[in-house]
Amino acid sequence: MTMETGGPLDDGGIAAPPDPFALFQNWIQEAEKAEPSDANAMALATAGADGIPNVRMVLLKGADASGFVFYSNADSIKGGELAANPHAAINFHWKSLRKAVRAQGTIVQVSDAEADAYFATRAKDSQIGAWASPQSRPMEGRFVFEKAIAEYAVKYALTKVPRPPYWTGWRITPLRIEFWRDRPFRLHDRLVYRRDDAAAPWRTERLFP
Repeated sequence: MTMETGGPLDDGGIAAPPDPFALFQNWIQEAEKAEPSDANAMALATAGADGIPNVRMVLLKGADASGFVFYSNADSIKGGELAANPHAAINFHWKSLRKAVRAQGTIVQVSDAEADAYFATRAKDSQIGAWASPQSRPMEGRFVFEKAIAEYAVKYALTKVPRPPYWTGWRITPLRIEFWRDRPFRLHDRLVYRRDDAAAPWRTERLFP
């Protein structure tokens, strides 16, 4: 299959700008207008040192030429897997648009300054929840969680809530991004961007559905 260095492909399929993030921004902006909720929801797949895959839904909080960013608790299951195996895959599916995007790449933790800046934009109740929830650990009962929420709410009632040291973000630096669009009779469009490393230029190719 012919490999391209970027630029439109005139076979009637998905237009291919040189920068896949330009296409991604167009699609997610379209999704934000069409999806009833959480257009930025994505399935995040990770694997620990044992190689067993694990997947869950998270929210995308940033996307630009440097990668896709999401935030969570570093002490959670996903945090442990990302520490053991710094690679991940993500998948967006906008059912109302009949479009999907998936990507694979390497993982790096965002800087403390970047994590602090995003944490400061969260609602105060969400900030308190980050302190009160030892994510992914067994919970003896809902009352234990609610008691912790109440205690942190009192502690930070009159002050700003600092970011917990274990709460951070990760950036997926993609080496492969695929754009999928539904077509009649399952004759779907599939456009793939690939590169050898983060500094290499993108190449594009079409895949059979």
